[in-house]
Amino acid sequence: MAIFFLVALSTSHGGSSLRPGASLGTCRASGYLPGRSGHCEKSNDPDCCEDGKQYPQYHCSPPVTASTKAVLTLNSFEKGKDGGGPSECDNSYHSDEEKVVALSTGWFSNMARCGHQIKITASNGKSVYAKVVDECDSVHGCDEDHNFEPPCDNNIVDASPAVWNALGLDQNVGMVGITWSEE
Repeated sequence: MAIFFLVALSTSHGGSSLRPGASLGTCRASGYLPGRSGHCEKSNDPDCCEDGKQYPQYHCSPPVTASTKAVLTLNSFEKGKDGGGPSECDNSYHSDEEKVVALSTGWFSNMARCGHQIKITASNGKSVYAKVVDECDSVHGCDEDHNFEPPCDNNIVDASPAVWNALGLDQNVGMVGITWSEE
């Protein structure tokens, strides 16, 4: 009976999900943010906050390795688009033609990775270098500064359309598994 329970538990928590939790182990939600809806710019089909819904908050991200597993999401860093305010690293907006990214709070590490180039590799084998310009806030959200979007998951590389194009990815998918590294 105990073996059956363990097998059932392990298969119910399989690693096929792109959402955090299944295989991250060491980084768990530190709290929950109550949702508040508002004007959510929908240029890249973002998830928008719902009143009263509870959203997990993370102060951590999975450990960085030579090939860190992550989820690539689509984000515009242009003024008036779904990225919210100016980028945290340089207090500027960036063209959708620039290869730039925002990292989840734990990976952003209090601006320690600002300006760094990271290598992103897609499952199709293509790679691209992109500059870290912002934090994909895993703690705060559901407000104007965050486009009334919930906090990011703890394993996100939020990338500009230029990154998606360089990787040969379909932007309509909006979320794909990737790996990234610092080089």
